[in-house]
Amino acid sequence: MPTRACGHLTVPGATRRDGLAPVRVGPERRLGVVSRRQVERRLREVGQRLQKLREELQIADEQLLHLSEAADDARLRALVSETPVAEREHREAARHAEAMRTHRAGVAAEIVRLETAQDDLLDRLVAETS
Repeated sequence: MPTRACGHLTVPGATRRDGLAPVRVGPERRLGVVSRRQVERRLREVGQRLQKLREELQIADEQLLHLSEAADDARLRALVSETPVAEREHREAARHAEAMRTHRAGVAAEIVRLETAQDDLLDRLVAETS
């Protein structure tokens, strides 16, 4: 088990090649390793979330297509029949399509936000390895 000595981490049983002193890892080195692990963990989390959001976006696109077609059909029926029931069905179908457009836009915006975060994390990872 590593021990602390003067703010440094001493690895028991480890010696320098010349056998004179134990190997010590300074606090700045440990923080770099921890930070790198945190960045890598966060990158994995962001990547998984992006994958799920992209799948959700694809589903939202399909549903939006269906709902938009249904709203268009309801609009045509309302124009032809000119009845209050047909007009109500048209408004309801249009509301559903608009709600799906709003949801899709939110998912797309979240994807953009996460892609930006992913780029920032990759920049941090590259900067730490340099």
